[in-house]
Amino acid sequence: MKIICIGRNYVDHIKELNNERPTDPVLFIKPDSAVLPKEQDFYIPEFSNDIHYEVEVLVKIKKVGKHIDAQFSHTYYDEIGLGIDFTARDLQSQLKEKGLPWEKAKGFDGSAVIGKWLPKSTLGDVNDLNFQLKKNNEVVQEGNTGLMLWKIDEIISYVSSFFTLKKGDIIFTGTPAGVGRISANDYLSGTLENEQMFSLNIK
Repeated sequence: MKIICIGRNYVDHIKELNNERPTDPVLFIKPDSAVLPKEQDFYIPEFSNDIHYEVEVLVKIKKVGKHIDAQFSHTYYDEIGLGIDFTARDLQSQLKEKGLPWEKAKGFDGSAVIGKWLPKSTLGDVNDLNFQLKKNNEVVQEGNTGLMLWKIDEIISYVSSFFTLKKGDIIFTGTPAGVGRISANDYLSGTLENEQMFSLNIK
């Protein structure tokens, strides 16, 4: 199982980090060891003083595919989820300044929170899904998949032109504006179409 993440897929988030709007989807991968075990707290790693939350809609791939045409992408997933891409922003900034890869800032242990999964068939239009993240019971991020620069089916097609997609692979589709820092004793919870998908404590 691999975790494929899409960066800079919401205009407002691109603006808040003063990034350049990409002409193609920005791809990076987290190792399977990045997955935070279910029901486990997230412990802020010693190597960072600036861990940020980034809530994202997730897609679970159900069969092998390569060079998938976007019109057939919908046949490659039946489940939609919600998760967090934790990012060591201070470390990421240092690496970007030097033109180095981001893996240490994005793929560290526990950096991928994966909530529960919902059947795609129960959600209606996947390009019109509302989601939000609360920190200490206050909304800090909210978005709608209709605001993505690249929609889910386009992402699957694009990713599959570089990486063979396999059953169980998970795609993080990008985060909206509102990312921010976490601190010890914070409590995070995420909802998709008003259904709670995950909750966790920060230590």
